[in-house]
Amino acid sequence: MRKLVGGLLLLALGFALGWVASLSVAPLPSAKPQVQPASFLGQSAQEVFVRTAQEVSPAVVNISAVRTYEEDSFFEDFFREFFDPYGPRRGGAEDNLGSGVIVSPDGYIITNYHVVADAEEVRVTLYDRRSFKAALVGADPKTDLAVLRIKARGLPTIAWGDSDQLRVGQLVLAVGNPFSLGHTVTMGIVSATGRANVGIADYEDFIQTDAAINPGNSGGPLVNIRGELVGINTAIFSRTGGYQGVGFAVPSNMARQIMKQLIEHGRVVRGWLGVSIQELTPQLAQKFGLRGPSGALVSDVVPGGPAQRAGLQRGDVIVALAGREVREPSALKLMVARLAPGSRVELEFMRQGRARRVEVQVGQYPEGPEQASRALHRPRTQGTRPFSGLAVAELSREVARQLGLKDAQGVLITQVAPASPAARAGLRRGDVIEEMESQRVRTLGDFDRLSRRLSGERTVLLLVNRRGKRFYATLQGG
Repeated sequence: MRKLVGGLLLLALGFALGWVASLSVAPLPSAKPQVQPASFLGQSAQEVFVRTAQEVSPAVVNISAVRTYEEDSFFEDFFREFFDPYGPRRGGAEDNLGSGVIVSPDGYIITNYHVVADAEEVRVTLYDRRSFKAALVGADPKTDLAVLRIKARGLPTIAWGDSDQLRVGQLVLAVGNPFSLGHTVTMGIVSATGRANVGIADYEDFIQTDAAINPGNSGGPLVNIRGELVGINTAIFSRTGGYQGVGFAVPSNMARQIMKQLIEHGRVVRGWLGVSIQELTPQLAQKFGLRGPSGALVSDVVPGGPAQRAGLQRGDVIVALAGREVREPSALKLMVARLAPGSRVELEFMRQGRARRVEVQVGQYPEGPEQASRALHRPRTQGTRPFSGLAVAELSREVARQLGLKDAQGVLITQVAPASPAARAGLRRGDVIEEMESQRVRTLGDFDRLSRRLSGERTVLLLVNRRGKRFYATLQGG
């Protein structure tokens, strides 16, 4: 009996010890499984974003730019009432709001040119709510950048980042003053880099992001998760005026270079070749005997300019500069702008299907006002494809003068019908056709003769002069 009782006691003790051991090595079945927080660079992602926002925000400022406008005339007022009822009205003051970034402890601030353009007074409000009157150090409308300065010391700054190292998909934060809601932080990713031909500035190499950017964010910083400045938020693509997932920022490397020149010289000095260039479409590439549409097509050469002195001609296709491949005109434009005037570089181009190389001494980009123009003339319509829907007239001296064309010869386009071959080619009223299939067009007689001869062609190559800038276009007749 004693042995039986002892065995039962030992069995009970074994069950008890096993149950206690199970508690020490595994949770109870009813307990919820433990979830570890997502880790990023050794910290939770949430803490990284919080820390970055806290470090960056003190260096972001709100900018208020005051402009005054003259009173509208009766006709301007009438036009606005019926055609632009929501546009800004003249006669009074307008307070334009934007953002900026402190880039030096002694008060230098970078922002967008359009935030402070034509402002009579600019005020800057800091993160600690101090307000200062700002002086304009310099502006560069061609990149939509401007530099301000306030009289203050020991200011917080944002460290510069290397925008060339940005990759699509990388996380970024945008900080600014959207809709007057100061120091708003939004998060997104880099959607694309090297965006050009957006139509915002003359020199475009934008970072595209889906971080929410709204009116008032202009001039604010785009930063990476380390809190480094990688871009200046500039514009949004929107059909409503608000955020729709596509925003653009000037890369920090470009902004830093522009800022340095504005501070040191008050203006930006750029390299210049003295050519007008355009995109090489597949149709144009075929016309010029090239295998593919890669490169920048020279549509005009400035007399006496660096390119003409080096021997370049209209119709040449630039494919490399200083050993770097040129795939499209926007890339060439940026490459030339960064060159120092007076420097010598090797330029490679194609002429009639053959590769050539020349050395070019880079000039300095000449600054000058754009010439406004308008033209009215009695049309002469061509009804044969590929010229259907295109109306032309003689180019008189008076009309040429109004267009700002000193020595242009050709026929004036006075009408372009919607959905016509000319409309699809991008031609507009006021353009001047100077050549057709490399044949000079000086008079209506020349145009009539050539258009009849080329009426059966599927593609016709034109040289067009638009307000002093020449470019090639193709009319598709098939």
